Amino acid sequence: MYKIAVIPGDGTGPEVIREGLKVLEAVSQKYKFKYETKIFDFGGERYLKTGKTLEDKDIEELKKYSAIYLGAIGHLKVKPGILETGLLLKLRFSLDQYINLRPIKLYNADFCPLKDKKPEDVDFVVVRENSEGLYKGMGEFKDKGTRDEIAIQISYNTRKGVERCIRYAFDYCRKRNIKKKLTLCGKTNVLTFAWDLWERTFNEIAKEYPDITTDYAHVDATTMWFVKNPEWFDVIVTDNMFGDIITDLGAMIQGGMGIAAGGNINPQGVSMFEPIGGSAPKYTGKNVINPLAAICALGMLLENLGEVKAGEAVEEAVIKVVNKELKSLAAGKMGYSTTEVGDLVVKSL
Repeated sequence: MYKIAVIPGDGTGPEVIREGLKVLEAVSQKYKFKYETKIFDFGGERYLKTGKTLEDKDIEELKKYSAIYLGAIGHLKVKPGILETGLLLKLRFSLDQYINLRPIKLYNADFCPLKDKKPEDVDFVVVRENSEGLYKGMGEFKDKGTRDEIAIQISYNTRKGVERCIRYAFDYCRKRNIKKKLTLCGKTNVLTFAWDLWERTFNEIAKEYPDITTDYAHVDATTMWFVKNPEWFDVIVTDNMFGDIITDLGAMIQGGMGIAAGGNINPQGVSMFEPIGGSAPKYTGKNVINPLAAICALGMLLENLGEVKAGEAVEEAVIKVVNKELKSLAAGKMGYSTTEVGDLVVKSL
């Protein structure tokens, strides 16, 4: 019996989660596993009513679950940074979800903005460190409000944090067993302290994985090659900030935010899975948002729980729908409503 904590969140989050849960019910019947869900109201509306984002007792309750299924966080009436820091980052840090896993896979060449690229050309994974770096929130102002003001933002990297992320990436690359190539993406020529640590650790750990080919690319070159030669990549490992940036570019070359899913992973604890596109408030309640990213996130969640065949079946059903049914992956242009797309995936199962 899997216990799944469901956080529908803000904006269109509840709409895409609804379709994901519809698919979960169907796939559980097909593959004969049992689960139970509990809905949590964390998000903008709760904050506006109570002034609270996420309390310590909430974290303790979530630790009792097998996984977390998140819709989206982001509310127009809540100042930017409050929900992101008090909810999303607190979840990741408190549950030690130190890996952000982003598969970047093209399902239909018609939806790729790159010329002459096929599904076999866009199929790689970004392993992003998810608990340190610039997102640690460390820094200070000096002489704030004056003409001499200085804003200091610290990129905080520990040997332990860097090593466990890189080791996860090597293990994942070996398990993925496609090109068995791991690329370190960084900025060693400018960020000489943090990336000296990353590069030294990467090279040391690489000696333990002689079956894995390794290389290095500056982050700016990586963005260029995502567009020019995405087929070069297999697995990429990088820090929190660079990972945040390059995975959004990755989402675009795989067809857009409507298909992009990710996982916040604690390999020894509770992991959280979500569509990466945000709450899209302008589409709220219109039944036009694309739920496939949330459904793909559900597939990742199932694989993480050990229901690998069920997770793969969800992805295969999504691929069928993307290739046979949809006119576009963009909200309002799919040719179907949000609800109808969810129904199509269930039918394809």
